Parts: sequence; C-alpha cells; structure tokens
Amino acid sequence: MYDYLIIGAGIIGLNIAKNLKERFPASKILVIEKENEVGLHSSGRNSGVLHAGFYYTANSLKAKFTKEGNIALKEFVKQRNLKINECKKVVVAQNLKELEGLIELKRRGDANGVELEWITQDELKELYPNISTYRKALISPATATVDPLEVTKEFEKVAIELGIEVILSCKYISSKQNEITTSKGIFEAKKIINCAGLYADKIAKDFGFSKDYVIIPFKGIYLKDKINEAHLNTNVYPVPNLNNPFLGVHYTLTVNNEAKIGPTAIPAFWRENYKGFDNFSLKEFFEIIYYEAKLFFSNAFGFRDLAFDEMKKYKMQYLKSLALGLTNNMNQKGFDSWSKPGIRAQLLNKNSLELVQDFVVEGDENSVHVLNAVSPAFTSSIPFANWVVEEYVLEKN
Repeated sequence: MYDYLIIGAGIIGLNIAKNLKERFPASKILVIEKENEVGLHSSGRNSGVLHAGFYYTANSLKAKFTKEGNIALKEFVKQRNLKINECKKVVVAQNLKELEGLIELKRRGDANGVELEWITQDELKELYPNISTYRKALISPATATVDPLEVTKEFEKVAIELGIEVILSCKYISSKQNEITTSKGIFEAKKIINCAGLYADKIAKDFGFSKDYVIIPFKGIYLKDKINEAHLNTNVYPVPNLNNPFLGVHYTLTVNNEAKIGPTAIPAFWRENYKGFDNFSLKEFFEIIYYEAKLFFSNAFGFRDLAFDEMKKYKMQYLKSLALGLTNNMNQKGFDSWSKPGIRAQLLNKNSLELVQDFVVEGDENSVHVLNAVSPAFTSSIPFANWVVEEYVLEKN
C-alpha cells in the first residue's frame, strides 16, 4: 500500500511527487509512466521557453504560476548545473491595432508584477537590427530558454534521490476505488493523483470526474535553423490573439542557440498523432473527429478559420512568410528542417464548446485529476504542483 500513487512521470507528476516527499519524508510514493523513459510527450517536446507571465489576466492561476515558476525553474536549473539561455524576449507590433495589443500586455504585466520594458523603434533597431516593430516594442528580461527534456529527466533524478519509486513501461489499464491495474500488476494507494497529460480526461472518467470535458489534441511543429544562419539572438513574438490559447508564429532561440520559427497549432486526429499513422487509435479518431466537426461547423472560437490557416503551415514557405513581418530581411535560408512534433493536450468544455484557458483540477478524498495543465505548464510546474498538493491532495484528505 502506497501513500500516494501518481500516474504520469511528466514534469507535473514528478513535481507533485517531489513536493509530497519533501513535505512527508516518511511517505511511500510511487510514480508510474507508460513509456520506457520520461519526457517523451509534452514535457520533453515543448519549446523550452521559460515565460515571464505577462500574457494572462491578473486574477488567473496562469499569471501567478508563470511568474513564480519562471523564478523557481531558473533556480532549479542553475542549482543542478543544467543549460539555460537567458536570451530575453521581444514582443513587436506590426500596425496601430497591434500597438494597442502591446499596451494591453504591458498593463497585464504591470498588474502581475512582471518586469516589461518599453523600447522605441529606433532603440530596437540599435539593439536588434533584424527585428521590426511599429513605433514601440516590449522587452521581457525574465524570459529564457532551457532544454525541456534535460529538465524533465533531472526532476526524475531528484525524485529517485528523494526515495520516490519510479516505474517505467507501466501502462494504466483500469481502476477500482483505491486500486489501479497496470501492465505491471495491481497497485494500491491511499490517494491516486492523475497527471496523465493527453489521457488525463480518460483516466478521470474511470473515477467519476471530467464529466464536462474532453481533451482535443493540437500538433505543434517548428522550422529549425540548426546553425542559426538567421543570427537570431533573442526570442521574437507577435502580439497574440488573447481570445485563444495560442501565441502565434514567432522566432524562438533554443538553449543551444538554434533558431526556430513556429509553432503550428494544427488540429490532430488522435492523441499521439505525431507522425503519419504512428500510435493510431480508431476509437480516439472517431471521438476527436466528432468534437472537431462540432467546432468546425459551429466555428466556435474561430475554429474553422484556425483549422484552415493551420493546415497551410505544413508548407515551409507559408510558415516562413508569417514570421517575415517580425523582422527586417532576416536570413531565412537556414530554416530548412522540421523539429520533433509536440502535442498540446487542450481541454474542451463539451457543453460550451470553449477551449479552457486556465488550469483545471478535480478530485475527492481518494483521487485527484490534473485535467488541464495548459501552456505554460512547463514554466509553471513547480508552483502549480505546490498548489495542487495544498488545494487538492491535502485539503481532500
């Protein structure tokens, strides 16, 4: 009998396990992971950008956790001697309307206590000659990039160092009260914590939760410039559409100084629809097509327009063209190969047909379910895990 059993060894699951073990050193904690190593899905396939927390309204969990998470994750990375590129971020406008968007981002940053600096067009040209803006731009000094796979694997090391048991290649099959059946046998725990990412809603339904929600997958891919022929030296973002959770096509500088354009947000047809027919599931296909068809025909949150536009991004030249407005004739010749695809597990409210844009957790005294560890969950992982433990794991005991 374990005290806590966590399903999913992504960055959220590992941080919840770490948080619990640090609070209760004598507790017996098990983390199970269906893959043969950690970080094979969202935790290891995201951009690695440590966001600062100025995109979100001040009363949102995302605003709080992103700001705190940026600080905490930087501290962790430096303590463990992991790679980090403190390359900042520039957010630019292309017209008067987008300049108004920058003003709103600055207002949100101020409300959230996040450092943002105004910079004029001329000052920007002096600092970053290749970046273009309309009148003004914003600089985020706190934004940085890390290797997400390296960081996730380091959290696994920390968990093991603390005495947490981690079992890999252990796939969840079913549950019965405080007992779960897996591909490696039956395990029992006083409390089960579901951090299964793309499958969190499915597992939650076995426990009577996620009644109003379903996960809809979106595929994200970047175009890579492996040797940075573009001479990119900071992240460059457009003003996002604040009505949906995607930040638009941008330039990202990786921890290894590799330049990237992207990402896409292409509706996927099954949950692990990374490439071709890999991991194809007919059952998932029909379920997801059903909801995507409802979104398409109702055009909820502009889904139809999003789907058409995103599909065009499979063409390299089109994706490059979307980034051109952010720069002054930046050399794009080096952007000639695709990155490893990632899948965003985006929660959909089945009743309102709205994409849920903040964290969602459900649970009772027996189980807790992290249903929407929405972007930027990677940046937010440390304070978010602490909040889940305090508000759901301990409060529901």
